[in-house]
Amino acid sequence: MNASALVAAAVERLADAPKEGLGEERDSRWRGRRIVRVGEAWHLGVLLLTDTHALATGEVLRAADPGRRGYTAESARERAVRRQEALRGGFDEGEVVHVGWSVIDLAAVDAGGSSGPLATIDGVPSVRWSAAGGFMPLESYLRERIELLRG
Repeated sequence: MNASALVAAAVERLADAPKEGLGEERDSRWRGRRIVRVGEAWHLGVLLLTDTHALATGEVLRAADPGRRGYTAESARERAVRRQEALRGGFDEGEVVHVGWSVIDLAAVDAGGSSGPLATIDGVPSVRWSAAGGFMPLESYLRERIELLRG
């Protein structure tokens, strides 16, 4: 099976599984910086699957009000600001939001190339499951991740 067929079969198996929000950053003079909802997807590790696309996971955050806290690190302050931007953009408190994702070109992978974390290795659609990790067959990766998602 090629990558497109594997992803299509995974989407069918995920039909009743919970999805998480997809967000995009917006900035306007009137409403300020915020992260708005542009869709939803099933989160399968380094992949996000929608009804029509495969996406590479980017930043994952949880919408939240940062409250009044002291921060020991600038990075903690920045994460708190990002969580608040998601809340301001319309996500519910505590909701998981994916930002900075990118569309994977499944046709390129099917043609023997690569896109995002997917590549065809020795004729087998494969996924690089971590930045430091190697490739593993996409079929077994999807099977394992779907089982984990279904709990």
